[in-house]
This record gives sequence, structure tokens and C-alpha cells, in this order.
Amino acid sequence: MLDPILRRLIGPPLDWAGRWFARRGATANQTTLAALTIGMMAVPLLAGGHYGFALAVILVNRLLDGLDGAIARHVGSTAFGGYLDIVCDMVFYAAVPLGFGLAAPANAIWAALLLASFVCTSASFLGRAIMAAQRREADAGQRGQKSFFYSPGVIEGTETIAAFVLFCMFPSSFSWLAGALAVLCFLTAFLRVVESFFYSVQ
Repeated sequence: MLDPILRRLIGPPLDWAGRWFARRGATANQTTLAALTIGMMAVPLLAGGHYGFALAVILVNRLLDGLDGAIARHVGSTAFGGYLDIVCDMVFYAAVPLGFGLAAPANAIWAALLLASFVCTSASFLGRAIMAAQRREADAGQRGQKSFFYSPGVIEGTETIAAFVLFCMFPSSFSWLAGALAVLCFLTAFLRVVESFFYSVQ
């Protein structure tokens, strides 16, 4: 929901950085894999209760995730690059609830619920992209240039990262924060399914 607003704010500096790194030989796929490698460090950090360091790792991951697309726009995007980016994103998003689930037994059920909601949002997101490709729908481009159709939702990347930041800042409140995020994720998936149904009958 907030991704278009964030894109307008961070788009210009990311584009400048992407051009700078592209001119020095960096590739989008290298940056994507570097982002995932750093992001996965959040799991042991969260499990060990090192929430400040985990937050730093999460933010660096998201910065690099934005940078890989900017690099791709300057060196040329590929279908595999777009595929790799979304796979690494989904792996990273799953890693954070896993880390909190390992941090305390009381977190486990809420981490599992959040992971289930992420599966639903991911399935609705990717399924809608497949439908859009089959119907040759054009992306509105409000979230920047993407390699595939980007379906909007109540919970998108910006909201998810904001929730991760709150998790790390208030780890004792993980249960109700995760529960609230899960409800919004389930709602997002439901609304995407409804939207997809109406598009399918047009």
C-alpha cells in the first residue's frame, strides 16, 4: 500500500547508486545474492536475542534489494534476474519469523502463523502475476520498473519491513505484532483472490 510513496522518495538516490555500481562492474544478480547472504544472518542474530544487530542486517538487506533493481536498469534486466530477486525476497521474509520463533518458545506459534500468512500472500501475489501475463495486462508502474506484474495489497514490502523494524525494537511484543501482521497478510491474500476473480470474468 505504501510502496508507491516510498518508491518516489528512494527512487532517485537508488538510481544514482545503481548507475555508480553498474559502471564499476557490479551486477544485479551479485547484489541480489549478497543481499540474501547478509539477510540470512538475521536468523542466528534473532535466535540469540541480538535484536539491534539483527535490525541492522535487515535494513542492509533491504537496501541491497533496492539496489539490485537499480543496477539492472542500467546494465539490462533479465528474466532470470527477476526470478532470482523474488525467490531471494521470499526466503528472506521467511527468515525473520523463523529467527523470532527460535528466540523464545512463546514466539513459536505466532511465528508459524506469520509464516503461514506469508505463504498465502506470496501465492496470491505470484498467482496474480501469472494471470496478468496470460492476459497481457500492463503494470501501472507505480512501484517502479518491475520484471513482472506487481499486484498491490494492504501489506506490501514497505509495511512488512516496518513490521520487522517494530519486531526488533519491541521483541517482547512480537506475539501481538506478528498476529496483527498475519491478519493483514491474510486480508491481502483474500482481496487479491477477489480481485483476480473479477478480472477473470471480464
